[in-house]
Amino acid sequence: MDLSRWGTAAEATELSESIRALLRDVLGVTAETGRTFDPSAVTASPSRLTDADLAALADIVGPDDVSADDAQRLPRARGKSTPDLLAWRTRPAVDCPDAVVAPGDDDEVAALLDWCTTEKVAVVPFGGGTSVVGGLDPDTGTNRAVLSVDLAHFDGLESIDPESGEAVLGAGVTGPRAEELLGEHGFSLGHFPQSFPYATLGGYAMTRSSGQSSAGYGRFDEMVRGLTVVTPVGVIEAGRAPASAAGPDLRQWLLGSEGAFGVCTRVRVRIHPVPEVVRHEAFRFPDFATGAAALRAVEQQGTGPTVIRLSDETETMVNLATATESIGERAADDEDRSGGCLCLCLFEGTAAHAGSRHAETREVMIAHGAISLGAEPAQSWEHGRFGAPVLRDALLDNGALVETLETATDWSRLPALRAAVTEALTTSLEASGTPALVMCHISHVYPTGASLYFTVVAGQRGQDPAAQWLDAKRAASEAIVAAGGTITHHHAVGVDHRPYLESEIGEVGLRMLRAVKNAVDPHGVCNPGTLIP
Repeated sequence: MDLSRWGTAAEATELSESIRALLRDVLGVTAETGRTFDPSAVTASPSRLTDADLAALADIVGPDDVSADDAQRLPRARGKSTPDLLAWRTRPAVDCPDAVVAPGDDDEVAALLDWCTTEKVAVVPFGGGTSVVGGLDPDTGTNRAVLSVDLAHFDGLESIDPESGEAVLGAGVTGPRAEELLGEHGFSLGHFPQSFPYATLGGYAMTRSSGQSSAGYGRFDEMVRGLTVVTPVGVIEAGRAPASAAGPDLRQWLLGSEGAFGVCTRVRVRIHPVPEVVRHEAFRFPDFATGAAALRAVEQQGTGPTVIRLSDETETMVNLATATESIGERAADDEDRSGGCLCLCLFEGTAAHAGSRHAETREVMIAHGAISLGAEPAQSWEHGRFGAPVLRDALLDNGALVETLETATDWSRLPALRAAVTEALTTSLEASGTPALVMCHISHVYPTGASLYFTVVAGQRGQDPAAQWLDAKRAASEAIVAAGGTITHHHAVGVDHRPYLESEIGEVGLRMLRAVKNAVDPHGVCNPGTLIP
């Protein structure tokens, strides 16, 4: 990936005229208001490791798998949040990890952690580099230097158990590679977060990732049957039987731990046969409340869509004007189909099973006031569903400030939470001197509640547009806490959400986390500054 972009130069896209018009006419944004990236201005902080340090690391992982070159350190210095991407434009002096190492097995990871503990060097695990909450920040903590531990060599399918429907894969396997490896045996993992093209299975586990197909296959933490984490004091193999009453489940301590307890090297996951068919249908509701009630009924009745998501009126309007213009053309011909809120559904499995779940879901949707738009809108979304971060690159290049955040709560609290976050974002950004377009969709559903995923577009203002967004994010986070939502549904805690963790889990909960941290990482070398306040 390019430093200042989510994806690569080959993936870059030009903004359509409809998007340019929206930016210009609604937000007063043009390319002239943005900040450009100058690769020649980028400078890496000097490595604090000595030649002796590098030689010792080479003895552990081999000379080809340790580097203090800027070309290796720079891509591992920041994640892929909007503040990260803007920092390449506004703060080209980069605080980098002091070296990058790529261990080849658990023994090398354990030896690295032993050396780092003795030499007071921190470690930050690196998978796909897609963190959007500061989880890759090279914080030394109380140590003298920091290593980026790249898991690229943990990239294989280690075993597959078709009878049990399980597979063991390395933590460095990317989403596409996992599907390829499993597909050779007729299976699929079915986990498709927006970071899918780059993120790794270890990253999914350590951040409690949710994928776009979670309605059908569950969150990634629900897919994990076991995992291996190498800590500074030993190796944890968590997860044995399908269910157990043998005390607290250690998997739940490790899932979402973001490298703060150790380095995840492999995961054992639940898999399923590659679906025979995929069915699609889109619906339109007159308003968000009506659509949300329908999604709640679908989930509580268990009709079984693989994907179900509902955009609010603003997001639906923007989608009709830009990314899926064919929907807008059809909607313009039929007043009953214009405006409102767009809902997208996918159904996977055998022909008979997918068909029955599709029919049952459609019946519930229609009974709750939906109008069917047919298959094409959902097919169009599926075709381009990983493209939003690439679109963000183009928006940033053209002077827009664009970022996302997510939360979740009970169904009964959902309207108040959505209103509070929308108001907080709008008020903060307007105070910075720019109108704001705040969009929202229900991205994941549960019997008792749902996730709200916000996308925000405004104009970059001032010399530090990242600070402009961080002010808005702070206001939104405070609104989430006050309204009883979770501070993060699937982007993890990292650095960004750490100030709000105590408000969610309480002081006793923090003491429990700190106790585990002290037990497995007594010298504080594992990803300091992340997760635990």
